[in-house]
Amino acid sequence: MPTLSVADHRSSPPVIDIPRRYNAADDLIGRNLQAGRGSKIAYIDDSGSYSYNELARRVNRCASALREVLGLRQEDRVLMCVHDTVEFPTVFLGAIKAGVIPIAVNTLLTAHDYEYMLTDSRARVAVVSAALLPLFEPLLGKVDTLERIVVAGTANPGEDSLAALLEGGTDDFDAAPTLADDACFWLYSSGSTGAPKGTVHIHSSLIQTVELYARPVIGIAESDVVFSAAKLFFAYGLGNGLTFPLAVGATAVLMAERPTPAAVFERLRRHRPTIFYGVPTLYASMLASADCPTADEMRLRACTSAGEALPEEIGKRWQQRFGVDILDGIGSTEMLHIFLSNRAGSVRYGTTGKPVPGYAVRLIDDEGMEVTEPGVPGELQISGPTAAAYYWNNREKTRATFQGPWTRSGDKYQIDAEGYYIYAGRSDDMLKVSGIYVSPIEVESALIAHEAVLEAAVIGAEDDDKLIKPKAYIVLKPGLEADDALREQLKAHVKRLLAPYKYPRWMEFVDELPKTATGKIQRFKLRAATAR
Repeated sequence: MPTLSVADHRSSPPVIDIPRRYNAADDLIGRNLQAGRGSKIAYIDDSGSYSYNELARRVNRCASALREVLGLRQEDRVLMCVHDTVEFPTVFLGAIKAGVIPIAVNTLLTAHDYEYMLTDSRARVAVVSAALLPLFEPLLGKVDTLERIVVAGTANPGEDSLAALLEGGTDDFDAAPTLADDACFWLYSSGSTGAPKGTVHIHSSLIQTVELYARPVIGIAESDVVFSAAKLFFAYGLGNGLTFPLAVGATAVLMAERPTPAAVFERLRRHRPTIFYGVPTLYASMLASADCPTADEMRLRACTSAGEALPEEIGKRWQQRFGVDILDGIGSTEMLHIFLSNRAGSVRYGTTGKPVPGYAVRLIDDEGMEVTEPGVPGELQISGPTAAAYYWNNREKTRATFQGPWTRSGDKYQIDAEGYYIYAGRSDDMLKVSGIYVSPIEVESALIAHEAVLEAAVIGAEDDDKLIKPKAYIVLKPGLEADDALREQLKAHVKRLLAPYKYPRWMEFVDELPKTATGKIQRFKLRAATAR
């Protein structure tokens, strides 16, 4: 088990002493049993609750069955397409404890996507939630390396069910002799800018995210009940709902269904979590809902946001309504979790905060020089202990992204005079209007500040002179209709808030914006639609 070399992890970034021989699953489970938390509830899902003792038993049974029943060897790969139920930590941690590498993938993709990931990873086994089985069954026999599909959560357990597999396992299992630098698990990138990439993380990275971010920034503790709307297959959700609570002995609430406002409200009211992890589009939808809970119906003490920049207006409205700040931050699949964040007591909405201690960040301009002047945008690069080792089977992308100690984010940022970082969009989303960079995020935030707007996405479009100007796609709040008067009102609204050249020359009202399954707006689809 790793130890900290500082006494107070809240006052300075801890130096984490991780032994060379280290198994992440053995640590996350074992620390709770050693601390006497065996009878405490670790997980609550849609079917029931599970103590730390029960979780440990399930993990051991899974680990032993993967090795002894399915015959998997250390470093073999298992693809997981599993909803947020207790089956997810069972398989994810069971595989890691066995030295097998779990690959957690998005549950909202297509059969074509899964065929690509299975072929790319050469996973021998796929563990799949029952509702997703029809997407995978045709791939058995089509993907040469796929030997077996195990079905999780089925109402009629058969020999291919996870329940049957666990029955074949044993309650005790000695962790595989893995090393801290061994490959531990993969996450596929969202593919919002190209083919998904298998991002390989090592055993020591999970606990680093706890000690550098979860403890000092959120202040997570054993007494907390946590609920993440971001799913476990997402790097953000994996920390929120698995690594963080298990590291401190907290209780985590899991929800298998999609995180609609109604579904989230039901869990917030019933389980009354103390920490809620959301994304900007969900916070906006929750605030716009007539069924949004009152502050008295919940007992939140901390909220976080990631995935995309949180609009200033949404953060302020949430704080005014519930008396709890949203700690907006940025992480990535490549860095595993949040490395730049706002902090309790020093939240500045409209910014992503400051670097999390333990991480170094820098901004690099188009000529490769470091940007130090406030207000000048540059590409955000990060150095820290949780960076992925590489992209599987993709040397070109690995070399382009992981450059020595620095990881390129592909995000444009600028820094203000007080050291707060302000998101300026993806590197390929930035607009240059009249020779000046314009952040689509800045224009979107201005639009969302209008009482009629629920969501907005801004891209660049050519005018009659072939010059780039901002174009906005807008989702109005329920019950409102678009007309020319509203268009002019919104243009004037943006001009009041921003420099006049930044206002959208064109506005298109839509029912919804194209997004990845993790809630990121796919501006490249809007650009493609505009180009047609």
